[in-house]
Amino acid sequence: MARKLASVVLVGRPNVGKSTLFNRISGSRRAIVAPMAGTTRDSLALPVSWQGAHFQLSDTGGLYGASKDPLHELVVVQGQRAIAGADLLILLVDGREGLVSGDETITRELRGTGLPVVLAVNKTDDKRALAGVSEFYQLGFEPVLEVSAEHGIGVGDLLDVVVQQLKATGVALRDEGGEPGELAGQPSAAGRTETSIAIIGRPNVGKSSLLNRLLKEERVLVSDTPGTTRDAIDVPLTWHRRQFRLVDTAGMRRPGRVRGGGLVEAVSVAGARKAIFDADVVALLVDSKEGPTDQDAAIGGEADRAGRGVVIVANKWDLVKSSDQNFVKVFDDELRRKMRFLDYAPILHISALTGERAPKVLETLDKVAEARRKRVSTPALNKFVESVTSANPPVSVGRRHVRILYAAQIGVKPPSFVFFTNVATEFHFSYERFLINQLRDHFGFIGTPIRIQVRRRAQSDLQRKAEGRRQAR
Repeated sequence: MARKLASVVLVGRPNVGKSTLFNRISGSRRAIVAPMAGTTRDSLALPVSWQGAHFQLSDTGGLYGASKDPLHELVVVQGQRAIAGADLLILLVDGREGLVSGDETITRELRGTGLPVVLAVNKTDDKRALAGVSEFYQLGFEPVLEVSAEHGIGVGDLLDVVVQQLKATGVALRDEGGEPGELAGQPSAAGRTETSIAIIGRPNVGKSSLLNRLLKEERVLVSDTPGTTRDAIDVPLTWHRRQFRLVDTAGMRRPGRVRGGGLVEAVSVAGARKAIFDADVVALLVDSKEGPTDQDAAIGGEADRAGRGVVIVANKWDLVKSSDQNFVKVFDDELRRKMRFLDYAPILHISALTGERAPKVLETLDKVAEARRKRVSTPALNKFVESVTSANPPVSVGRRHVRILYAAQIGVKPPSFVFFTNVATEFHFSYERFLINQLRDHFGFIGTPIRIQVRRRAQSDLQRKAEGRRQAR
């Protein structure tokens, strides 16, 4: 059984640069950075490697000080939960502002945890900030480390101290032979076997509720306030000995509305799109009470174009389920009508709030991920092609006589096939759809798009001469 990574948590007042430092150390741009207090809400966590030592780094929202964020109390609870599970804390302060009463308040609270604290003074690339570093010794922590999260100055020294402190406390640091100076963000051998799942959808369809339900813990904030989730929250999960990485994303609104939502929402939506691109499979959540919308279809279209596996999850089913047996069919027919291009995606009806049918979500996502990785042997594929084309000969765009001479699978994630024909042409779109459906049904490609290419097979000199003689006759 794998040991749990040591936990290091970044804490400090709002706008001291915690998210910038988190991104710098983790080698990612996962945390949103904006010049406004309260940008970070959920506690982000990513694995970090430094000098062969491995630990988990967490970024927290502004736990201390006044905030106009209506969700501030929930943010504080999330941050306190992260601190409670920490092995070491990094207290980040703002060198440009100097020592303020808020830093002293935080120091008193952190001392009460009994955890080791490493103090880092940020923004010391500024000469005025550098001159005032000495006043932070009043907080009673040594050493006082000078860093610039934005430019990476002093970050290596900070990590050296973090690793030393963790070792001094006796915390186990997995040594996987990382190169000196290596920052995390690079997948390990074990990480490559993970199935990455992005939970996507419009605002307030229940994405965070589903993530918490699957994890069986209150990992991310849940609120009726639209736009509660800002950062893409990335959490590992082991289920039936399979490794998953679940990513909760910000709600994706129509582009016109996003432009009116400010920088933070625009960056949040960009993060959601990146999560789709990075995922193996997406769970597309639809609000059962509202029914499928054009925006649901637009989001599903992004996943389809990216070649990701898709499971459509109709959430809040507890609010609409009826004794009328025909209700499910009417709902699903309307959903299929809105999303014809996702006819391959299974539909699940669940309630993240009550847990009804929620266990089916992971099971289905796992099946889709496996189908997306499936390879078909060339003999089996060509036997299938021969059987299908003998009963239903190919139809080209120009109605030219076309024969499929040979087929091969050229890729996975998504499954991709090339069909070699006797003439340079393309299949009629209806025949291409027919072929894809036949491949899906015959080989079990559930929930994944299938890509098809058509090429003319190159002829040898003997074949070309024989073809010329036939035409001459």
